[in-house]
Amino acid sequence: MGAPPYEKPSPRSTRQVLLGYVRPHRPALAVGGLLGLVAGATGLVLPLAAKRLLDNLAQDRAVAGALLAMTALVVANAAVGALGSYVLTRTAESVVLTARKGLVSHLLRLRVPAVDRMEPGDLMARVTADTTLLRQVTTESLVGGVTGTLTLAATLVMMGLLDAVLLGVTLAVFVIAGAVIGLVVPRINRASHRAQESVGLMGAALERSLGALRTVKASGAEDREEERIHQAAAQAWRASVRAAKWTALAGNTAGLAAQTAFLTVLGVGGARVASGSVAVGTLVAFLLYVYYLIPPVNQLVGAVADYQVGAAAVARIQEAHQLPAESGDPVADLPRPGTPPAAVVFEQVRFRYRPELSDVHRGVSFTIPPRGMTAFVGPSGAGKTTVFSLIERFYEADSGRILLDGKDVKNWPIAQLRAAIGYVEQDAPVLSGTLRENLLIGAPHADEQHLRQALRTTRLDSMVAGFPEGLDTRVGHRGTRLSGGERQRVAIARALLRRPRLLLLDEATSQLDAVNEAALRETVAEAAHATTVLVVAHRLSTVTMADRIVVMDTGRVRAVGTHAELLVADPLYGELAATQFLATD
Repeated sequence: MGAPPYEKPSPRSTRQVLLGYVRPHRPALAVGGLLGLVAGATGLVLPLAAKRLLDNLAQDRAVAGALLAMTALVVANAAVGALGSYVLTRTAESVVLTARKGLVSHLLRLRVPAVDRMEPGDLMARVTADTTLLRQVTTESLVGGVTGTLTLAATLVMMGLLDAVLLGVTLAVFVIAGAVIGLVVPRINRASHRAQESVGLMGAALERSLGALRTVKASGAEDREEERIHQAAAQAWRASVRAAKWTALAGNTAGLAAQTAFLTVLGVGGARVASGSVAVGTLVAFLLYVYYLIPPVNQLVGAVADYQVGAAAVARIQEAHQLPAESGDPVADLPRPGTPPAAVVFEQVRFRYRPELSDVHRGVSFTIPPRGMTAFVGPSGAGKTTVFSLIERFYEADSGRILLDGKDVKNWPIAQLRAAIGYVEQDAPVLSGTLRENLLIGAPHADEQHLRQALRTTRLDSMVAGFPEGLDTRVGHRGTRLSGGERQRVAIARALLRRPRLLLLDEATSQLDAVNEAALRETVAEAAHATTVLVVAHRLSTVTMADRIVVMDTGRVRAVGTHAELLVADPLYGELAATQFLATD
């Protein structure tokens, strides 16, 4: 059954999420912002120093002190500004790290149905590209907005002290520009969100092709897949260009306003100088303040634009956080040696993967006593693999009960439930990394003796001995440096290292040669003396050694018995046996 739909976050909740990322770093942001204000303050003093220099020249007084003061202010401005920029950039990177760690922790605990409906490439884009944009919104939007506002206010106060008339002329120009920018800002938000979504779609298209690259090549589909990815990249380009267009319009409107204000002040101020209302030094100082208006105004416009981009990224991050996740149970200990095996019971279990699909299980019932081997057989689509997925609680049954040791699996802490189970998937996935890392992923504390024993049991010891780096040999992306049979043996060894109370094998020997298959059948038979083994099987050789066989068809249990009993009692089983169980699930 699919996970419940989620709602996109509201603008208010987006701000709350952003502030939540920033909150742990408030002291560092405050220091960086304070340094920025100090740098801005030194800049504000410069026009006054220039006015003093001009007044001294006009009155034929010494100018060495004024020149020295201006030099000191310029050096201080550069040094303090650089330090403030470093502090803010470092803090922004810390915000990005916090966001990434939190999102990764959540994604790894997502419920399987939630992952089924998402594209892995899009989820990766949210961890990489979207979180990166938090750097901008932290430094440029939050801190830049505050420091820019304070600097702008201080500059306007200084301008007002010099000449109120010229201040009024300046404000009139910027009010008109502000109205234009206000119309552009919503468009930046929409375009930024589309751009981020497009990047996610491009990542999904690329992951789709790279994840099945051999199939793509074998099908001669490189050109078609290339075109698909190119189309996604072009869509991302168009969305990003659209966002850049509106951002550039806002920025250039602010720049045009500053230039217009400068020219207007120059004209009006020149007339006031000619009439004797304003001294030349005052006009020069005012013009310098108009020049100093440009950085805080650009900072504020940039802060607004960056916030829109960052808000779109935060919304996508939050959407991922709202995907349903499993409970964060603490890691459970693996079963100790000698722990009794588990019993499994299905009672009228019904299940479908999504509401719009038909039932996969339609009242499945069976009882598996502790210890021994039980094989599940049936045609493709009968629901055999789904049995294992429901036991592991990758999915939840729609109705009925699944009992492990007499206790409903819904009442087991998930970590404790899975610690008792060893699971070998049908395609026996192997993770990128070393062979040792893959073997120990489910039993990180296994000692060398148990590791070597698992290698001998699964006949991997000779393969490892042939590797120059032994267990530290890297297996490649998804285990591409191993054969299909080797990957299956690695998966079986990985499961056995957990000393499971319940061992689930989903056609775990399908890619083995006859010799290794026979050896591993003996291994599984031996394990069945100490634990409960459930096997999805298609080969007669695997089925005949089972203590009991559950025959499934169209989501129901048709019959349960031994091989000999079912050959007589169940026509479907007799047909499957006649074809050597070579069908695939």
